[in-house]
Amino acid sequence: MSSLNDWNTAIIEEFRANEGRVGGRFEGGTLLLLHHTGARSGTERISPLAYFPDGDRKIIVGSAGGGPKNPDWFYNLRANPRATVEVGTATLPVVATEVTGDEYTKLWERVTTAMPGFADYQKQTTRRIPLVALQPQA
Repeated sequence: MSSLNDWNTAIIEEFRANEGRVGGRFEGGTLLLLHHTGARSGTERISPLAYFPDGDRKIIVGSAGGGPKNPDWFYNLRANPRATVEVGTATLPVVATEVTGDEYTKLWERVTTAMPGFADYQKQTTRRIPLVALQPQA
C-alpha cells in the first residue's frame, strides 16, 4: 500500500506545483484531486483521479486499475457524498452521486470512447466499474 500512497503523493505534489497539470500517463488529460472523508475513520483522504467533463459535472471512474474491488474513495463517497475537488488552481465543493441505469450506459460509452483505458480495465474484472458524478454545490 505504501507504494500506491507514494505514487499518489508524487502526483498530488506535481499537480499542485504545476497549477493542476501533471506529466506521465496523465499528461494532457483531465485530472482532479478528490478530497473525501473515510467512511469508517472520518479521516480526510485525497485521491488524484482522471475525470470526464459532463456539463457542469465531473464524472470519475471507479476502475481501481481493473482490480476485483471498487476503490476506497467510492465507498467513502457513498457514506459521505459531500466532498471537495481541486481542479487546476480552483477548489470546489461537490456532491457525489453514483450514475445508474440508462444514464450509466450512455455515459460509459462516452467515457470509454474518450478514455479507452477504462474499457480495458473493465475487461480485467467481473465487477461493473462504477461511474460517479461530482455536481458543484451552490
